[in-house]
Amino acid sequence: MKELFIGNTAVGANHPTFLIAELSANHNHKLDIAIETIKAAKKAGADAIKLQTYTADTLTIDCNNEYFRINQDTLWDGKTLYDLYQQAFTPWEWHKELKEVAENLGLVFFSTPFDNTAVDFLESLDVPVYKIASFEISDVPLIEYVASKGKPVIISTGIATLPEITDAVEACKKSGNNQVVLLKCTSSYPAPYNEANLRTIPDMADKFDVITGLSDHTMGISVPIAAVAQGARIIEKHFILDREIGGPDSSFSVEPAEFKMMADSIRNVEEALGQVNYTPSDRVLKNKIFARSLFVVMDIKKGEVFTSENVRSIRPGYGISPKHLPEVIGKKATKDLKRGKPLEWKMIG
Repeated sequence: MKELFIGNTAVGANHPTFLIAELSANHNHKLDIAIETIKAAKKAGADAIKLQTYTADTLTIDCNNEYFRINQDTLWDGKTLYDLYQQAFTPWEWHKELKEVAENLGLVFFSTPFDNTAVDFLESLDVPVYKIASFEISDVPLIEYVASKGKPVIISTGIATLPEITDAVEACKKSGNNQVVLLKCTSSYPAPYNEANLRTIPDMADKFDVITGLSDHTMGISVPIAAVAQGARIIEKHFILDREIGGPDSSFSVEPAEFKMMADSIRNVEEALGQVNYTPSDRVLKNKIFARSLFVVMDIKKGEVFTSENVRSIRPGYGISPKHLPEVIGKKATKDLKRGKPLEWKMIG
């Protein structure tokens, strides 16, 4: 699968990288902030805005024993899972309005469902694509249910082993859906650079014959830009109006100016990647005149022998190629030649 459509947008090897701004929890439960974030994402160069569709009760239970308290050296240590998801979820009653805002701006609007009720809800909104979160990649029944809707399925691989990725892709195929995208992801928040392993991106594309990309949790924008050079066709990055807003994901989210710099840089990289080409452009060929060529560097009389003292390979490039210097040495001049004259074949006897 080298091309698929997300709504009316073509995604694949011969198309611009699809840039997703992840709203996540970066609204602090204020609808106006969510709306302004979507508008800012559009201005910053995003192609899509992505939400997460869950409630604390669809993800976990309200329990305070040791199994449900976070203690994994994360940003959220000390909280229970239920408390974290209560803080981070996006109210479902916002979705319809946020979708209208996004689509009126020309953005693709979609979400990550975390259970079947969320899938059904998103189906009622007619979203054009689904995302499977890293931590749900082993939930094969959920993946099958999502895939059964016949829309592209973008799967983050952050915590997955190779067999688990295989199971997720096969779950989609079992449901008759080959529109699969795999995103390299490091499920650490923020993720260290030395765990990005971007060379996995082209390898996944080859192994699974799918479009690949990156869901990025590193600080800054260098990793997603590098990912595009490795073949990523989709980039997802957490997006926030201002990190001072705070919230569970604020510290590893990018602000509008950073996202725009990333988007602009990615577009530059796409142009620079170009295609396999060994023919210099006309612009480059014009500059070939500054390359070396053979010049007369001492006055030479007709019949005089060319030597390494009176002929040299120097810039500019008006004379014959330097590769012919061994052929020229020992030959005789057919006429008088002045110092500074580019050597031509007709001058060599």
